[in-house]
Amino acid sequence: MPPARSTVETMRWRDSRLEMIDQRVLPGEVRFLTFDSAGAIATGIRDMVVRGAPAIGCAAAYGVALESLRLRHAAPKEFSDGLDAGFALLAASRPTAVNLFWALARMRDTWKRHHNDTAQQAASALLAEAHAIYAADIAANRSMGRHGAALISDGARVLTHCNAGALATAGHGTALGVIRSAIEAGKKVSVIADETRPFLQGARLTAWELAADNIPVTLIADNAAGFLMSRNEIDAVIVGADRVAANGDVANKIGTYQVAVLARRHNIPFYVAAPLSTIDATLTSGADIPIEERDGDEVRGYANHRWAPPNVAVRNPVFDVTPADLITALITERGVIRAPDAARIALHLRDEQHND
Repeated sequence: MPPARSTVETMRWRDSRLEMIDQRVLPGEVRFLTFDSAGAIATGIRDMVVRGAPAIGCAAAYGVALESLRLRHAAPKEFSDGLDAGFALLAASRPTAVNLFWALARMRDTWKRHHNDTAQQAASALLAEAHAIYAADIAANRSMGRHGAALISDGARVLTHCNAGALATAGHGTALGVIRSAIEAGKKVSVIADETRPFLQGARLTAWELAADNIPVTLIADNAAGFLMSRNEIDAVIVGADRVAANGDVANKIGTYQVAVLARRHNIPFYVAAPLSTIDATLTSGADIPIEERDGDEVRGYANHRWAPPNVAVRNPVFDVTPADLITALITERGVIRAPDAARIALHLRDEQHND
């Protein structure tokens, strides 16, 4: 049986620095890079050393903590100005994943509470808050896994798109966390992973981490999912999310929307696993979610390999929006929201606030 916790480490705190696995070079090489400032973390987020909404949020929190430690011997104004600049750098790193801004808001609240402390005291409080965000993400993923595992039948063949595993979080995973929890509960589950063009997160990351934990996984091209569904070879779809609007519309890796449409056509349940921090109640619908577009070279080739004419025009949106009416259920650490809509999500959030 697979281990209770994934063997994959996304990030770790070592010797007053943050080390993060470089996801750009997986699976060919496993290497950790060391980060010591907000600017370095922002670059790591922007350059995709770390990706996945929850992991980005955790990394950003540590970015603030690192900047405060770097400035802890500075004069009060220099400390304050430097920390403000660090917040700005991190906020500009990637636009779509709301967990980034949620984590920064928590860190800013902590700073406000310790604004009159010495720089060293504030830095200690900020580091403690970053550690708390990291631990809370693992706990949320575990809770999501328990709730979502009940939706996965014994013997299920589950399709996933992009990577929503340990590598996209502080540990265990969101979508893959549900699968891990189902297996831990004694169910036999196998995974079908879309390769997830153009950055190949499914091929390079999902397949790698599932294989590392001895979870059965089969890799397919993105455009093969419909064929397998038509042959009754897929029993459920589960994905993560980078932002969920108040009405239940979900932004996730480009290609998610077409998988949801195919799942509806073939009467296959389509589940989204995301922590409450991914729900952005300030946005009425998915139409309001900012969609990041990245450099066209990511589509023209990969790494040092090029297969398209160098000057061909490219559109490279890295997320799309899946309407709520295509989603069978949204899984959070609080529970399962079936047929998510504005009213059900609002009630879910009120219940969480009441329990807090």
